[in-house]
Amino acid sequence: MLKEERQNYILAKIRELNKVKSNELAVELGVSEDTIRRDLNQLSHNGLILKVHGGALSTHQKLYHYNESSVFNRENKVILAKKVVPLLKDGMTVIMGGGTTNLEVSRLIPDNIKLTIYTYSLSIAMQLTEHPNVDVIIIGGKLHKQALVTVGVNVVKLLSKIKADLCIMGTSGIDVDEGITEVGYEVSFVKRIMIASSRQVVALVTADKLNTTQRYPVCDLFEIDKMITDLDPNDPVLIPYAKKGVEIL
Repeated sequence: MLKEERQNYILAKIRELNKVKSNELAVELGVSEDTIRRDLNQLSHNGLILKVHGGALSTHQKLYHYNESSVFNRENKVILAKKVVPLLKDGMTVIMGGGTTNLEVSRLIPDNIKLTIYTYSLSIAMQLTEHPNVDVIIIGGKLHKQALVTVGVNVVKLLSKIKADLCIMGTSGIDVDEGITEVGYEVSFVKRIMIASSRQVVALVTADKLNTTQRYPVCDLFEIDKMITDLDPNDPVLIPYAKKGVEIL
């Protein structure tokens, strides 16, 4: 098979599946993985695909793809995400915030669970397009270009009309006395509405966020039902939070 034919095959495969693996392409096309890597490099250089470790993605996947090795505390965030999954029940309506911890959650949702997920995160919405049984509703508004989340009046209006079973919310800071706080005012305001619109609120907290505060308040601890951390639930640092009535997972 000529190089042009191989590359056309690869592009057709990516259009169909949104992603391909180098080792599988090598078997399908009867060539070495080195040959496939050279093809992927050329297609990536031409802007036709997004090359990643072990294969390639459709260019529209750029919105949510990230270099896993560059994510701070990724291993800890995966631990948190795995603790969230058992809380997801078939038929639930869920509000999911932004951030890389929630992105890990969205990647781990089992295929057999049917959910309706509202999110203001473009990255998470794009990730969830790969899930066969999740209805994704993205909440439109002003785009925060760095965080790839929407903020503003429209987001607040839509969130305030939702009656969700579960809110899954990342945190920038959490303290026994100050509660949850955020770096930016707009995000803090959106999170307050998320909480008010949900029957149950789950806060995702990596250990480095414990006992820290940011500028803008989100909520008091009594407004949180569960706090999921990357620590053992019996860790002494979590005792003051448990005494405030927060269930620690």
